[in-house]
Amino acid sequence: MFSAALGDDAALCPLEPHQAAELAAFTERNRAHLQPWLPWAHTVTDTESARGLLQRYAERQAADTGRFLAIRQGGALVGGMLLMDFDTGARSCELGAWLAPEARGRGLVTRAATRVIDWAVEERGIVRVQWRVAPVNVASVAVARRLGMRHEGTTRSVFEMGGERHDLAIWAVLADEWRAARVNPHG
Repeated sequence: MFSAALGDDAALCPLEPHQAAELAAFTERNRAHLQPWLPWAHTVTDTESARGLLQRYAERQAADTGRFLAIRQGGALVGGMLLMDFDTGARSCELGAWLAPEARGRGLVTRAATRVIDWAVEERGIVRVQWRVAPVNVASVAVARRLGMRHEGTTRSVFEMGGERHDLAIWAVLADEWRAARVNPHG
């Protein structure tokens, strides 16, 4: 199985349908923390709904249109990364992330996102990596900044979740910007 070391006994690896019970339990433990930001935290309510989500992403991975990845620390599921709208024809993708509260502040999402962006840009030829985030999600906005992404704008009242309308800020990094920052990380 694919696994990329992230340091500090952490790794980025696939989260697959046979691990649905683990995702369901993780979601239940962290639901209050996840629901403001993640639509799937509203719909993953048991093992079967988790299996459905993971199966959809397994099918997307087989079609080369998306991936659902786990961030593990000490073997335990502590978060993850989503490659959404992965389109090698258009050479663009959207990246998303989540993390359990107790795993925050260690740089895990930034390190995992860096691995995924490196892979997307260098191995898959992706030219644009997008990060869409609720502007009030300060932690996620901070990750976008650490990744060298630029804020391109905010779409107002773009979707409903939890009975409320939400804005989404669009952040992105282009392959040439990513490579330049990797060569000269301090500007």
